[in-house]
Amino acid sequence: MDVAVWSALADPTRRAILGLLLEGPRSVGELVEACGLSQPGTSKHLRVLREAGLVRVERDAQRRLYALEPAPMAELDAWLAPYRRLWNSSLDALGRRLDAGSEDPHQDGAAGRRDTEKRKGPEQP
Repeated sequence: MDVAVWSALADPTRRAILGLLLEGPRSVGELVEACGLSQPGTSKHLRVLREAGLVRVERDAQRRLYALEPAPMAELDAWLAPYRRLWNSSLDALGRRLDAGSEDPHQDGAAGRRDTEKRKGPEQP
C-alpha cells in the first residue's frame, strides 16, 4: 500500500472531498462551495489526492472536473479484508455472547436489578 494514499486519507477534509466525489465528478468551484474552503485550499487538497492517485482530472470544455480513481481504493479494500474478517468474527462472537446473556432474565435490564435487590435486602446507608 502506497504511503501517499495513507497520507492523503489521513486528512478529514480530503476524506470529505472523496465522499463528495462518490456522487460523481465535480468542479473545483462545486467542491469549494460544498466544503466551505477557499479555492486555493481546496486546490491544495485536490493536488494531494491527485498525486496519491485517488482522483483524476477530466476535461469538460473549459472546466476541469475531478473524479474518483477507484483502483487505489480497491487496493486499500483488499489490504483491509483480513482485518475486516478479524473484526467481523470478533463482533459475531460478541453478538452471540450478548444474545446468550439476554436469555437469562436476571442478567438483563431493570427486572434483573429488582430481583437482585430483593435477594440482597434493603441497602444500608
